[in-house]
Amino acid sequence: MGKKTVLLKSEEKRDIKSVAAFLRELADKIESQKVVLKQGSKETKLKIPNTVELEVKAEREDGKNKSKKKLEVEIEWVVGAKDDGSVSLG
Repeated sequence: MGKKTVLLKSEEKRDIKSVAAFLRELADKIESQKVVLKQGSKETKLKIPNTVELEVKAEREDGKNKSKKKLEVEIEWVVGAKDDGSVSLG
């Protein structure tokens, strides 16, 4: 593949209600196809196409003294790709 550039990254502890509220707001922005992520004075704008790839993954990592679980949701798309890849009847 090509070179990866991290446009924005954030990891922070939040209470579950705050996380749920963030995800609801993000879902609304995704549906409008315009997401703006702000971190301090930095702004990252994303234009979301009609068709994306959705990946959902749940993991458990077992350590010596504790187990850690993770839920990942990833939305991916090719920039500039046309949304005409689906099959239809003529």
